[in-house]
Parts: sequence; structure tokens; C-alpha cells
Amino acid sequence: MAASPTLNLAARVVRTALAGTPADVALREALTQDRHYTAPQQRREVSRAVFTYFRWWRWLDSEDSWQKQITAALALQARFDREPASIKSETLAIRAMPEWLKDEIDTLPIGWLQQLQREPALWIRAKSGTGAALAEKLGHCTPAPQSSDGLRYTGITDLHRTKEFQAGEFEIQDLASQLVSLACAPRPGETWWDACAGEGGKTMHLSDLMQNKGLLWASDRSLRRLAKLRERAARAKVFNFRSAPWEGGAKLPTKTKFDGILLDAPCSGSGTWQRNPHARWTTQLKDVHELAAVQAQLLNHVAGSLKPGGRLIYAVCTLTRAETTAVAAAFTAAHSELEPVSAQTIWPHELNANGMFIAVWRRK
Repeated sequence: MAASPTLNLAARVVRTALAGTPADVALREALTQDRHYTAPQQRREVSRAVFTYFRWWRWLDSEDSWQKQITAALALQARFDREPASIKSETLAIRAMPEWLKDEIDTLPIGWLQQLQREPALWIRAKSGTGAALAEKLGHCTPAPQSSDGLRYTGITDLHRTKEFQAGEFEIQDLASQLVSLACAPRPGETWWDACAGEGGKTMHLSDLMQNKGLLWASDRSLRRLAKLRERAARAKVFNFRSAPWEGGAKLPTKTKFDGILLDAPCSGSGTWQRNPHARWTTQLKDVHELAAVQAQLLNHVAGSLKPGGRLIYAVCTLTRAETTAVAAAFTAAHSELEPVSAQTIWPHELNANGMFIAVWRRK
């Protein structure tokens, strides 16, 4: 029997990813090029097939065709969704993640291992105070225990095409990322810096929490990401920010002193492996150590820009020791002018979202 077009396209994406292209990039390019796959449901089916393949990669027979392997992965996913206990925890510990991770995490929680094999939840963030109203408009929404403006969406509508999204009433943002901005707790009228802003998800949340008042600097090394940030901010009606490129070096984009600085640093991303299972098999231990050095450097560079009493928030969507507690401990030891306030590790299975590490310091 001939394979379906969906399986064939998914197989093509898998081959491209295994040749060195990140799976999400290969998927986006394939869906853009193939004009037969324009309907949201079709695109979801291809995406699901690709990511399910990499989620169950170590269970598959490499001698089978790509289409047969993907079919087997989808069957494993269905079986696991029905009965999680059908896959033993000992097997998950061996097959669900790379060997090197055991050197970076003292004890692998069985809940996390199981969470890695589930399909990720879709979280959105409503404008402050509008979560209940937005949930009623969209339907299929469940509020997060941590924030009534964080909603888990379980519908099948393409959210980007809704009038509510186009009007800037919500953003698609993982719940763990939302908790980072809530940990910052900026107040209206303050001056903040989102130092590694990317495309601006947390920048817009910080602005929302500041009620669009005060001043918010957003910087990133990528001009493309900053352009996307400005585009998103216009749709969300965020006006109290300035964007500026910053390569991460000692020369800062501004001499401003801040009430708060968010450093959402580049990291290995192990906390996102449920959402991006291909990255489990491409990330290496040397990447972790190289990124830990970058994170330490970034923290050292931004620390001097705090006002007395100002707060520094360090966040990474990874769970490796080298990039979390080790970086925080070394930074604390090197900066007596700062006092540690808190540090927490958010595990994916506790939140049904990405994993995250958040540390907070205050300038004395």
C-alpha cells in the first residue's frame, strides 16, 4: 500500500533534519514549499508526525523505511497516551534522552521522563486582567493555577488567524516563560532592560505588567529578531519600549541605570525537549559548557547597570547543573554588591510546560 502524502512529506522533513537541519526549520521550509499543505489541520498532521518520530527515535528500527518508522512512532505515541505505564521507567531513562545528561542532573525525575514523551500543551497569555474574558471568547481554554491570564488552549482553531490575536489581545507563549516575567514583577513607571529579548515575548509581558508606563529597553544581537519584536509590539499596542542591538559584550547599548534587568540567556534548551524532541539528539555536553561560559559573561556585563535596590533576574529554559545552579553560585561569589533573593527550578512535569531555572539578585 502506498504511503500517504502526509507520511511522505514528514519523511522528507525527517531526512533533512537527520542531515543536519533543525527539525523545526526543515518543517517550516517544507510546509512553505509544498502548496498542498495550507490548511491548519494538514500542517498539524505533518508537524505531529515529524516531532513524534524524534520523540520515539530510539524505539524505532532504522532498517525500516522512513514512512514505516514514522507510522511505528505514531503507534507508540497512541499506546503511551492510552497507558503511560506501558513504557517502563527504566526504558525511558535509557532511551528518552542522551547519555551525557546523567552527568548534569543528579536524579532524573520519572515524571519528567514521562512528560518528555507526551505531546506539549499549547499556552497563551492574555492581556493582564482579561484571561477570563478571552477564555470565553476563544473557548477550549483552561486557566493556569499560577496566573488567570495564562490559558491552556485545547481547540483546533489556528490562533494566529483569530480576530483576538490580530487585535493584540493575547500572545502564544509557554507558561514557563510567563512565569519568568511574573518573577520580575516590574511596576508601572520603573525602568527595565530585557537584555536578550529575542522576538519580544517577555518584553511585551513586562510592558503589560508595567501598564505600558515607564521605560523598557529591549536588546538582542539579531537585527531580524528585533524587527520581529517591533512588529509584534505594534500589534499588541506596546509603546513604552526602545529596541537596540547588543552583541553581549562589555559595550552596552545604553548607560541607563535600571530598576530591573531580565537576562533570559541563550542556553542548551533541555527544558524545551518535549516541544523540540529533535534537539535531544543534536545538543552535546560541550554545547552546555560553552553556553555556561557565555551566560556567566552576560551576567557580569549587565550587573553594573542596576540601580541601588535594583533586581537582576537570570532565566534559562534548561535544567543542566552547569547552566543553572553552577552559574548562579559562581555569580553570587563574584559579586558581593548583590544579594541573592531566590532561585528555583521549574520542572516540565510540574507545570505541563517547558522547564525553567530562575534566579534573582538585588543590588545592595
